[in-house]
Amino acid sequence: MSEVSEIDAAEWAMWADFVRVQHELARELDRRLQRDAGISQGDYGVMLALFQAPERRLRPSALGDAIGWEKSRLSHQLTRMVARGLVEREECDTDGRGSWVVLTREGRRALLRAMRDHARDIRSLFLDLLEPDEKRAIAEASTRVLARLVAPSESGAD
Repeated sequence: MSEVSEIDAAEWAMWADFVRVQHELARELDRRLQRDAGISQGDYGVMLALFQAPERRLRPSALGDAIGWEKSRLSHQLTRMVARGLVEREECDTDGRGSWVVLTREGRRALLRAMRDHARDIRSLFLDLLEPDEKRAIAEASTRVLARLVAPSESGAD
């Protein structure tokens, strides 16, 4: 333990490496998506969530929840994607104040073009470097950490 925290030097180093790996991996995957498919990680995440949704559409709040983004960030991203023809906004038939975010035909094509290369890049940059027991350990640890992070916000408690 250090004088200022309950985290020892080895744990700080592990944490710093974890944060850097996540950052560098996301940056490289984004660079490759831009180069190979002309879309960003943000574009990909939005389009994938819509692709997996019933009728390829979601309400903006549900889309934000699905990808873990705040309303403002999502709004700016959608404005850029609408301008590029990847998604469109449609009025909600049952709620005049609400809208849907819909994956366009061009957005679907862009996503499908990107998926194979993106999966290959995830495999080569991350999955292929791990042994089966390391993959299991990462999966188990991720499940525990996510349960701790998600459970309080879903129940309304902190």
